[in-house]
Amino acid sequence: MGALTEDVHFTQRIEFPAKAENIALAEKLIDEACARYNVHESLYGNILIALTEAVNNAIHHGNALDPGKQVMLGYTIEGDNITFIVNDEGPGFDYEHLPDPTDPQNIEKPHGRGVFLMRALSDKVEFSDNGSTVAISFSLKPVVE
Repeated sequence: MGALTEDVHFTQRIEFPAKAENIALAEKLIDEACARYNVHESLYGNILIALTEAVNNAIHHGNALDPGKQVMLGYTIEGDNITFIVNDEGPGFDYEHLPDPTDPQNIEKPHGRGVFLMRALSDKVEFSDNGSTVAISFSLKPVVE
């Protein structure tokens, strides 16, 4: 794993082969984390969508569905924040120069929205290791309705 994960003390962490059906393992960890920390239902959907996008990208794009490669998903709690980290064994990608999925020329394209969704639904997204590691943070402060 890379620089972003070197000093992280994970609350919980799993690794699994890069197979599409293993997205269910990620969903289970997300569900357990949200239950453990009493995540408000209005935040749960954002976490689930952002993280399934990140894990899906790691499986499909990072590791190219190679079951010989692993995807790591873990999380850590710091104060009122939960940060999920997803890492794959792929070469990474240029996360700073992605096409804008809201641009009219891209609006009809079926792909290219994952990173956009991660950024829109979370409080902070940070890439490292040339894009093969992403940290996605959410505030756990109570929601004021």
